[in-house]
Amino acid sequence: PQGSEKAKTFVHAFLKRSMPKMKDEAIQDMLTRKAVVLEHYPKKKAKQKRKKTKGFTAKQRRELRLFEIEPEQQRYAIFLPLHELWKQYIRDLCHGLKPDAQPHMIQGKLLKADLHGAIVTVTKSKCPSYVGITGIILQEFKHVFKIITKEDKLKVVPKLNNVFSLELDGFISYIYGSKFLLRASERSAKKFKLKGTIDL
Repeated sequence: PQGSEKAKTFVHAFLKRSMPKMKDEAIQDMLTRKAVVLEHYPKKKAKQKRKKTKGFTAKQRRELRLFEIEPEQQRYAIFLPLHELWKQYIRDLCHGLKPDAQPHMIQGKLLKADLHGAIVTVTKSKCPSYVGITGIILQEFKHVFKIITKEDKLKVVPKLNNVFSLELDGFISYIYGSKFLLRASERSAKKFKLKGTIDL
């Protein structure tokens, strides 16, 4: 063990190195009080800003053709399993579509449901060439439906000024496209009025 003088010398030298700006008198004063508080200045770490991941812009999506269906994939038979999945999804959503179910309740759920895979028919339109188009909805955008017909033709049908019908287990529902100008993700939160007239 070191002697007391050597210990004092070591502590004095240590304090001198640790606190170079402090005078010898101040160091000696701290030693006489037997309490030593070493000053420590931690370096402040610069906060790293989190970069937000940005998705593609609408222009980039168009250029990359992200939502386009390749011609060889435009076949009605390919999407029949999707329609079967959609029917099961609607049955689960409407608790089985029982005969005693209230039509307005089913209609309300269908208006908010995902329609990808549903078979729809254009029943009324301001443009006569759209009337009678029947097929599976492959894509739904804010203003249009993309429908694949039994003839393996991909039709882009606007929602505006068109009335669509869809049938499932004997229940027929009509969709007024002019009141349906929303993206599929936005419809789930919208409140639809079940009554009203639509002018075509």
